[in-house]
Amino acid sequence: MGPSQAGSCPHRRMTREEAGRLPQVLTRVGASHGITDQACKLRFYDDWAPEYDQDVAALKYRAPCLAVDCLSRALSGAPHDALILDVACGTGLVAVELQARGFLQVHGVDGSPEMLKQAQARGLYHRLSLCTLGQEPLPDPEGTFDAVIMVGALSEGQVPCSAIPELLRVTKPGGLLCLTTRSNPSNLPYKEALEATFDSLEQAGAWQCLVAQPVEHWELGTSEQETGLGTCANDGFISGIIYLYRKQERSQGEGERPSVPAPVEH
Repeated sequence: MGPSQAGSCPHRRMTREEAGRLPQVLTRVGASHGITDQACKLRFYDDWAPEYDQDVAALKYRAPCLAVDCLSRALSGAPHDALILDVACGTGLVAVELQARGFLQVHGVDGSPEMLKQAQARGLYHRLSLCTLGQEPLPDPEGTFDAVIMVGALSEGQVPCSAIPELLRVTKPGGLLCLTTRSNPSNLPYKEALEATFDSLEQAGAWQCLVAQPVEHWELGTSEQETGLGTCANDGFISGIIYLYRKQERSQGEGERPSVPAPVEH
């Protein structure tokens, strides 16, 4: 599938207020990208929670809309029947997009208590749980969800690649997993390790890749390091990618998880 630029998630014109705060936002987001320790990153998100939504709006951040579009096209059956887990749900931007498309049974988990407070205030989740993925298991039995979605948390210092099998564990056999990451130069080492993990799981028969959709205009870059060369050609945006996988139809043995070779953990 070729790079996505518009679809049902078109670029929105920046307001005067957003333009005025953009330098501050770029500094804050750039600092976020530079934090590689998970505990430090979670504290950063706790402090950021009250202003997170307006900051990512200023960045023209389209990932929640694009990812939910990708997932909704692949899910069969009535949207209101699907049970969906929003992992690293943050303030609930993915739930907003899911509700707009008729998906009403949504659970959320996040490692930041303050982000969860913002998500709770939206009133869109049936259940919200505090969970630091990579350090503890998800609070759900095996094969619970029709779909699992994680947007914006697959990068250094957030969710480690070694946590991907845990997402598979809670997905129903035949269920879908929609995941995203940035593909700009500073995130490439993580992206390469992530894709190695994905490939190992696919070779083991745990899931099948349905979509790997590059997106040229993911969000505004925060620095030359973020955007790399050719910034003018891409209007100052960094790129990203959406992955969609289907879990194998037959579930693994009770308590058994697909193994991931140690060298690809990141």
